[in-house]
Amino acid sequence: MTVEHQAGAGPSSNTLKRFAVTDISFRGLTWFAAILVLAVLGGVMIALIIGSAPVFREFGLNFIFSQAWNPVTEQFGALGPIYGTLITSAIALLIAVPVGVGISIFLTENCPRPLRRPIAIAIELLAGIPSIIYGIWGLFVFAPFMQAYVQPFLISAFGNVPGLNMLFAGPPYGIGVLTASFILAIMVLPFISSITRDVFETVPPMLKESAYGLGCTTWEVVMKVVLPFTRVGVIGGVMLALGRALGETMAVTFVIGNAHRISASILAPGTTISATIANEFAEADGELYTAALLGLGLILFVITLIVLAAARYMLMRIEKRLG
Repeated sequence: MTVEHQAGAGPSSNTLKRFAVTDISFRGLTWFAAILVLAVLGGVMIALIIGSAPVFREFGLNFIFSQAWNPVTEQFGALGPIYGTLITSAIALLIAVPVGVGISIFLTENCPRPLRRPIAIAIELLAGIPSIIYGIWGLFVFAPFMQAYVQPFLISAFGNVPGLNMLFAGPPYGIGVLTASFILAIMVLPFISSITRDVFETVPPMLKESAYGLGCTTWEVVMKVVLPFTRVGVIGGVMLALGRALGETMAVTFVIGNAHRISASILAPGTTISATIANEFAEADGELYTAALLGLGLILFVITLIVLAAARYMLMRIEKRLG
């Protein structure tokens, strides 16, 4: 074999140079994309810090720990919206996680195969409905239903139970923290069910078949095989839903009542950070008023970062423990 033939067998030097240029360009593009995301994130945080600086100079940390909110006298406190944001998201997850995981278990273990795809598509379509539609439906349909049936039942059922009577106290307004939590639960349900269904389908069939062969019931297979194998993915889906619930605006604004106060009763009206910003930003005419709303945005930004960072740390601990 001649030297010329051996040289012609491999790629030419021009081809190798083109490959090298393409690889370098692709690597640079990915680096640029990653840096751009971090730059935008940092820019948003810096803008919020600068914009909210006047309210923190005026009130200090009392802005975070006070629930006073009176734009007329320029008294601002973020505790009411912070409490509403956290409590509605927590109640929404308490409702949505068992339902979403149950739907996923049904679709992967018990549902007849011809019905799996239609039901899954129907649930995923909930994620495509605009939040303002959820808000309108919640205000004109769900809130009257809560006022006429659900809230009176809760008040009568728990009115004489120590501890719970404060949680379900007050007149049945229809709107309020509990109603907003139900709406949020419906909105985050597709995220939980879709992600958990996808991770459940990654369980090797051999593991489940072996468990069934040993005489395990479906409940035992799910609890001892499926959930332990997919716990990281399930927790990731729940955290994604939590991030969605923390920042929801329009649907919550319609049904939560927009009251800047903290009440022990979850039937009472309240507010959230995003609802307060949406309701009042257009009418914020003073520097301190605008800074207070930007301060609420900064607090929500920090809360979301803390929640997602804690979730990421928890997932890393679980992965490390599992090897």
